[in-house]
Amino acid sequence: MVAFGKKLKERQIQEWQGYYINYKLMKKKVRQYAQQIQVGTQDRRNVLKDFSRMLDHQIEKIVLFLLEQQGRLASRIAKLGEQQEALQQQQDISKLSELREAYREVGQDLLKLLYFVELNAVGLRKILKKFDKRFGYRFTDYYVKTRANHPYSQLQQVFKHVGIGAVVGAISRNLAELEDRQGSYLSIYDQPALPLQDPTIESIKAAVDRLSHSTNFLHFLAQHAFILQEELPTPVEEEVDDGRYHFISLLLNLANTFLYMVNTYIIVPTADDYAMSLGAAATVCGVVIGAMAVAQVFSSVYFSAWSNKSYFRPLVFSSIVLFLGNTMYAMAYDMNSIAILLIGRLLCGFGSARAVNRRYISDCVPMRIRMQASAGFVSASALGMACGPALAGLFQCHFKVFNITFNQETLPGWAMAVGWFLYLIWLWISFREPSHEKEASHMPKESNEESLQTDALENGLKQPLLISLEEKNEEENGDQEFDGSEEASEESRQPATSIASAYRLLTPSVKVQLLIYFMLKYAMEILLSESSVITTYYFGWSTTKVAIFLASLGLTVLPVNIIVGSYISNMFEDRQILLASEVMVLIGIVLSFHLIIPYSVAQYVSSGLIMFVSAEVLEGVNLSLLSRVMSSRLSRGTYNGGLLSTEAGTIARVIADGTITLAGYLGESRLLNITLIPSLVICISSIIATICTYNSLY
Repeated sequence: MVAFGKKLKERQIQEWQGYYINYKLMKKKVRQYAQQIQVGTQDRRNVLKDFSRMLDHQIEKIVLFLLEQQGRLASRIAKLGEQQEALQQQQDISKLSELREAYREVGQDLLKLLYFVELNAVGLRKILKKFDKRFGYRFTDYYVKTRANHPYSQLQQVFKHVGIGAVVGAISRNLAELEDRQGSYLSIYDQPALPLQDPTIESIKAAVDRLSHSTNFLHFLAQHAFILQEELPTPVEEEVDDGRYHFISLLLNLANTFLYMVNTYIIVPTADDYAMSLGAAATVCGVVIGAMAVAQVFSSVYFSAWSNKSYFRPLVFSSIVLFLGNTMYAMAYDMNSIAILLIGRLLCGFGSARAVNRRYISDCVPMRIRMQASAGFVSASALGMACGPALAGLFQCHFKVFNITFNQETLPGWAMAVGWFLYLIWLWISFREPSHEKEASHMPKESNEESLQTDALENGLKQPLLISLEEKNEEENGDQEFDGSEEASEESRQPATSIASAYRLLTPSVKVQLLIYFMLKYAMEILLSESSVITTYYFGWSTTKVAIFLASLGLTVLPVNIIVGSYISNMFEDRQILLASEVMVLIGIVLSFHLIIPYSVAQYVSSGLIMFVSAEVLEGVNLSLLSRVMSSRLSRGTYNGGLLSTEAGTIARVIADGTITLAGYLGESRLLNITLIPSLVICISSIIATICTYNSLY
């Protein structure tokens, strides 16, 4: 596998060779600094000062060249504008065609300039990372903070690229005006929803999108999906993505995500009543709800492996298994069998195809819309989480058809069985299996840790980059040097081949992020799964009230993400939001304890809302940070980072549901406090681990 220095040299535009970041020289200087400090001929302060000066010089060189090229492009556009004015009164089609081609040539040169900026941005990030690794010092934080917000910051000149936006706008507007509009007086500004469909403009937009991922609502939603992305996709790779992409197939994957989340939570308001109607204790609802998560621990692995070869067949299998599982769940009432009920829920868990849904977005959706698709994945999950309990609240009826009972306990199963049957028909008719040639013909993708860190720089450098200081992680990301060679070992780029090998690739910081993910999923599962039992015991709530409460919690997901993604994440660093969210989850847990008699609805609802909302915020920030420190070897293959995070969350849910059932043997009066104690311990542990980890890194 070729290291970045060689990749940079190969992809440089020859006539611009002297204006790229001198990555090789700076890497050599980093080695020299390390040797000088080791023998005592240089101190850290002088090293930091000298290296900062060198970086400033490199960035100034890039900026001045960028401004010069922007000026040349602007001058060419101005001359073409004069020609366009002269042709306004003429209807010379050949000259108009020549003028359009001239604008497109300017667009192609702009594409070269965008790629120039992109390569330099990645080179800058990598050399900062290399310096931090060598000296164990957060130089990246210092350099970014001191340069990003300074009024004369040349770093901002590169990554804000305002001049480039003006050039893109000028090319787009003039090309649109040169189109044959059949007498229309409308401009591109009058019809923003109908952009110019020109191949050159589309390529420019895709390049700008790669260079301009901002910390906004869409990005924040996409973090929840934890879908790995490429660092520097080539135009060829983008064309391959376009060939594999099929909108209806993407829609089917999002529909699968939505239905599965509905399936997960539709039984929560009535699970305790169903268990009692079959002769079991109300707290057996923990096992009933958790059976689906138990099966998902195993289904995530085989679906992840299956998606290496096909997307269609796993989705068909998932739909059939979920149809059968829900049918068994509904039939258990008339068969008076708790075993059939649990087998039905296990089958539902074995049909969890979320790994396939994530993989489809990662592999088959073009880079330019992958962020939107990832946000759609999270939105579908949130909507399903809200709709599940809401539907359960509507099924307040009781009747029989051919001796088959339809009531509030069985209707969720029947409704989901019908839903999955209809989905299976739609899937069979409309899904288009993409080609898997890409995996065979292309090398493994880079870690999304690299792309997300590049984003942080290119977004105006509003927050410090989070880069692992571990030597092992550096080697795994292809930056190791063997006797000064630019070649990295092929073995260091291979994906993990088992859960055990994937676990060995985890650095301490990654393990902390997974612990946090485990904690928040455990706390949320305790809150949701025992809600029906707790509210019935303390407040005498009906199924409808429980359903409204759970649906209301689910509906907070998107508004909270809008606030955090659009505002809070722009004011604070991710690690600050992470720690604050953990503390708020802790406060929610503490407030939930039954220490004051009587236990009031206000106390339960307010503490539950604080816990749930804080956990949702924590999930997005945690997955964002996790993606930055995850090894590149976990970005592809069956045992990838997405699978590890899914397994951590699923195991947390299994343990939480098991805790509810076991605690139920001590009586419903003790259920609340006993199930909250593990949540409290895990939350405190995660906060301590977070503080210790970030104190060692920063």
